[in-house]
Amino acid sequence: MNSNEYHGDLHKEHYPKPTVFIILFVILSLLDIAGVITDSLVLKISAKPLIIPVLIIYLYYNFSKVNHLWLIYAALLFSTMGDVFLLFEFMQPAFFLFGVGAFLVAHIFYIIYFLKIRSWHRSFFRKQPWWLLLIYAYSFGLVILIYPGLKEMEVPVIIYAMVITFMIISSLHVFHKVQSPANKYYLIGAGLFVLSDSMLAIDKFYYKFPMAGTAIMLTYCAAQFLIVQGVVHHKEAPQPKSWWEN
Repeated sequence: MNSNEYHGDLHKEHYPKPTVFIILFVILSLLDIAGVITDSLVLKISAKPLIIPVLIIYLYYNFSKVNHLWLIYAALLFSTMGDVFLLFEFMQPAFFLFGVGAFLVAHIFYIIYFLKIRSWHRSFFRKQPWWLLLIYAYSFGLVILIYPGLKEMEVPVIIYAMVITFMIISSLHVFHKVQSPANKYYLIGAGLFVLSDSMLAIDKFYYKFPMAGTAIMLTYCAAQFLIVQGVVHHKEAPQPKSWWEN
C-alpha cells in the first residue's frame, strides 16, 4: 500500500458509518407514520422533510461509483420537495399539484437512470413481453377506477400514471442487465412506489380506506430505500460467454 492509499483509507475511517443513517431513516419513517396514525402535525413536520435527505446522506457515505449517480440524487431531491408540498397541502390545496409535479420529475430521473444502464444482456421483455400487458392493464384499470373523481385533475393524474408506469417498465427492462441483489432491489422498489402512488390515488379520488396514510408511507419509504439499496449494490451483469468458451 502506498502512502496515498493509506491516507485515503485512514480518511474514510473518520466518516460516519452508513448503518447510522439507515437507523436514522427508520426512526424518522416510524415517527412520521406515528404522526399519520395520531394525526400529529408536530410529528409529521418534524420527521417527514428529513426522511429522504437522510437517505441521500446514506447514499453519499457509501461512496458508490455507479455511472450517472447524479440522476439518483436528483430523484431523491425532487422526492423531498414532493414530501414537503404534500405535507402542507392542508394549508393550500395547490400544494397537492406541486407535490405531484415534484414526484413526476423524480420518476423521470429514475427512468433516465434505468435507461442509461448498459449491458451485453438483452431486455427482460425480449423473453417475457407479456409482462408489459399486465403492467399496462393495471395502469389502465387504475385510471378507469379513479377517473370519475378526478375532475380538474384529469390531465395531471393521467400523465403521472403514464410516467410511473414507464418507471416500473424501465426497472424490469434492466432486470437482466444488473446483477443480483441490485436488480431485485430496483424492481421491488419501483413496484412499491407504484403501489404507494396507487393507494394515494384511490384514497384521494375514489374511496378513503382505513389506515391509508400508514400504508402509503410504509410502501413509499420502503420503495425509496430499496431503490437506493439497488444503487449501493449495483453491479452490471457480466458479458455472457461465447459458445466457444463454454
